[in-house]
Amino acid sequence: MKRLSGLFLVSLMSGAVTLGAYKLFIEGKSGHNSIVTTAPNNYNRAVSFNGEAADFTVAAENAVHTVVHVKNVSVRTVSNPIMEFFYGQRGGQQQEQIGTGSGVIISEDGYIVTNNHVIKDATELEVTLNNNKSYKAKLIGTDSKMDIALLKINADEKLPYSTFADSDQVKVGEWVLAVGNPYNLNSTVTAGIVSAKARNLNTNGLQSFIQTDAAVNPGNSGGALVNTRGELIGINTMISSPTGSYAGYSFAIPSNITRKIIEDIMEFGGVQRGVLGIEGNELNSKASEELGVKDTEGFYISKITKNSGAEKAGLRKGDIIKKIDTQKINSFAELTGYISTKRPNDKVQVTFIRNGETKTVPVTLIKNEVVTTEFKGLELENIDASDKKKYRIDYGVRIKDINNENLAPYADQLKGSIILSVDNVKATDVESISRFLNKKDENQSVNIQMINRIGQIIQIIL
Repeated sequence: MKRLSGLFLVSLMSGAVTLGAYKLFIEGKSGHNSIVTTAPNNYNRAVSFNGEAADFTVAAENAVHTVVHVKNVSVRTVSNPIMEFFYGQRGGQQQEQIGTGSGVIISEDGYIVTNNHVIKDATELEVTLNNNKSYKAKLIGTDSKMDIALLKINADEKLPYSTFADSDQVKVGEWVLAVGNPYNLNSTVTAGIVSAKARNLNTNGLQSFIQTDAAVNPGNSGGALVNTRGELIGINTMISSPTGSYAGYSFAIPSNITRKIIEDIMEFGGVQRGVLGIEGNELNSKASEELGVKDTEGFYISKITKNSGAEKAGLRKGDIIKKIDTQKINSFAELTGYISTKRPNDKVQVTFIRNGETKTVPVTLIKNEVVTTEFKGLELENIDASDKKKYRIDYGVRIKDINNENLAPYADQLKGSIILSVDNVKATDVESISRFLNKKDENQSVNIQMINRIGQIIQIIL
């Protein structure tokens, strides 16, 4: 009896230690309120082909019940020129359109993450669970830049939900499953491996995707990319294919970025983006030769933003960033992918090389909205929510000031105008338009489309 009591005491103490460690290291890792559940870092489950068939049944069983079918009902107005000409009808006819995609349940009380493009322009949203129960969904918030949306349903039961794994720990070559509803085929599971990380597709938003060769088709958008324990490592977003359906690779938004966006929406009502305050280029043999540096890996700083954390930390033009915290930086996608998981006023340790010497400095991130850049004497800044509401736009950069003497006579008309595109490239924000303009010669003319302060769309050539 004493022996049994001793074993019970040991078991009880072990459980308490385990629970305490979980609270300290897992739940305590984020200082923000969160509706998501995280998995321990040692999540990886090896799957071997050594004389045995690969078994993904555990992962599939864990994941398939957390993935839902999302139906988007929207209304568009279609005009008929013939009817208008002969019968004088105006305004056109309203037609209902239905789009479908996938989503992932992330809490037992019905929060669901999906892609923004799955629910864009919806007048009505309906979610169908794996058990065929359907519910009306409410849109909680979106991030069009990162293509993430958060929905909420009020179910009559506690729901199975997905656990978030640490996407920074995902390894190339690791087995993954894509779970979604392609072609309205519910609960479809496909397997593949992680083909690459921090993939830059030159989109206007996110620049750091997980690439996989798991089969993903139209309708999979917003579905889950999971590891071999069924834990979420990404949200399937797009495919690269010559046919429009699966014939190549698919790409997922990493779970760490997704989690940060969700927490921002829940806590702040919108996404809080922090930036280092630098501009530059990733290094390779050609770039290094042109810049006259020996390193062929890392991020070369070509410009420092005024009053940014980078400037205050002493970073300078010519520094080569090699690491941020523990994340190695060999490409622009790795840099932006890691910074996308941070908020304004967060501190990061930046390791860089200057004149052959390795240094590390703490940098406090600044808010993305205060970032400015200058081109051809135009000082540009990001627009805010009031601008988007006033002009009914979801992107653009504002002309903050005029420093070009030739444009001085037009300063009153130009200041406050919002640039929509430069040479037909969307001006989604200062960061993206700055990268585009850096490739232009100062003497090269550009075609700018903008909205002036009275709401007129105009074009100018600079």
